[in-house]
Amino acid sequence: MGGYIRRFADQILQKRLDSAGAVLIQGSKGCGKTETASQIAKSTARLDVDGDVRVRMEVDPKSVLEGDVPRLIDEWQEYPQIWNYVRREVDDRKKKGLFILTGSANPEERARMHSGAGRISTFRMRPMSLYERGWSSGEVSLFSLTHGDAPKSGQVDFSLESLAEKLTLGGWPALIGADGQEALRFMQDYVALLAEIDISRVSDKKRDPQKVMRLLKSLARNVATEASAVSLAKDASGAERSVGDETVAGYIEALERLMALEQLPAWAPHIRSSDTLRKAPKRHFVDPSLAIGALGLSAGKLLGDLSFFGFLFESLVVRDLRIYAEVHDGSVFHYRDSRGAELDAVIEFPDGSWSAFEVKMGFTAQDEAAASLLKFAEKIDQGKMGAPASLNVITATGFAHRRKDGVNVVPLQVLTA
Repeated sequence: MGGYIRRFADQILQKRLDSAGAVLIQGSKGCGKTETASQIAKSTARLDVDGDVRVRMEVDPKSVLEGDVPRLIDEWQEYPQIWNYVRREVDDRKKKGLFILTGSANPEERARMHSGAGRISTFRMRPMSLYERGWSSGEVSLFSLTHGDAPKSGQVDFSLESLAEKLTLGGWPALIGADGQEALRFMQDYVALLAEIDISRVSDKKRDPQKVMRLLKSLARNVATEASAVSLAKDASGAERSVGDETVAGYIEALERLMALEQLPAWAPHIRSSDTLRKAPKRHFVDPSLAIGALGLSAGKLLGDLSFFGFLFESLVVRDLRIYAEVHDGSVFHYRDSRGAELDAVIEFPDGSWSAFEVKMGFTAQDEAAASLLKFAEKIDQGKMGAPASLNVITATGFAHRRKDGVNVVPLQVLTA
């Protein structure tokens, strides 16, 4: 295996360090936070494995922050009180780029912390995108796509078998060079640890691993949908209704704190019609490979259920759009209204500009997707929201181009930030 592979998080981290006294990198375990932070850090304190840290936190917490800067405070949530010492140290030193904090879980709600506003900059890191993984040519950038440029690319070399393998491997740095069988075992172990250890570690009580695993399987079956806690509880329980709605809600909250599960919030634009906007989020695993691991599906089995395959592909697209949008401070949403009109993704940027995306695995489905996008754009009150910067269909095959109706068609395998 080679050396460090550059990530989009590298440039985000450097930009944040240039403007803030400390930077917090949040992300699920195994996504590469520590490795990325270590490329810039000059010294490190590993709060989860360093035996001296516990003593130092009891005797002189400030000493944990001593060292060359930027100093990496790894797995800071093990001692949430370190947050306030970092905040105070930034105030005292009055310099930028002093500390990098990394964490694979958010601390308990009762661990109240003073605001780090103006002192600590935060961003989310996810597993590797197709481009970072070397599986996208990068011929089309999200930046150019959302600034009106017409996309162009060569024909994508595509097969369902290859896409199934990429979904199974996911964006985990530890799986670079692994085969499908190794990847499935890795993901099954990852999910098992979530159920047996991690979810109880971030909760205020012991969680039942079997019930957690049933919920994880239900979340996997309902990936990229708006399934409610009630319907998830019903699906996870079976006939005996052994998992209650409140229990499911608590498990989901814990999985979100572990950043293994990530909501895709509903977009709330101004619309011309009297339709009611739906507010329910869609739920995605931070990487669709977690859904595959929860269900124990090999790449071969994925090919036997193309409908489920399509939901996984949508989740893959959302993962990459989030990674690419993060580079430009964009936020990703989905849309659904009371008439059933829906959109797989909307990216909104700080300047108020927005672009809409439909996901269709097959190249031939672009006509239907383009019609949906154009109809959706007509519903938006563009006097208040502005016209869409672009309307886009993300596919798994074909080539990037702009249609005569103005809708862009872009294979995921040519997209980058």
